[in-house]
Amino acid sequence: MPLFMDVHESMPEGATAADVAGAHAEDVKIQDQYGVNYRSYWVDETNGKIFCLVEAPDAETAARVHREAHGLEADRIFPVVEGG
Repeated sequence: MPLFMDVHESMPEGATAADVAGAHAEDVKIQDQYGVNYRSYWVDETNGKIFCLVEAPDAETAARVHREAHGLEADRIFPVVEGG
């Protein structure tokens, strides 16, 4: 399945890494409905950025899970290839 890295350029005002963990949990709750697997995420609180690694049929389906789970859509989604 294709692999994508999405980038959220700015976290919501006042959001913390714990808030991002909660949003990720919401993604996981509904991802199976769309054949998506949000594998991992990273938070840069200092610069207000979030990065999510996701397996999905396509970028739009990955974005749809975010949109429906919590409304925080990525600013950019890149197709990536996992290295060893």
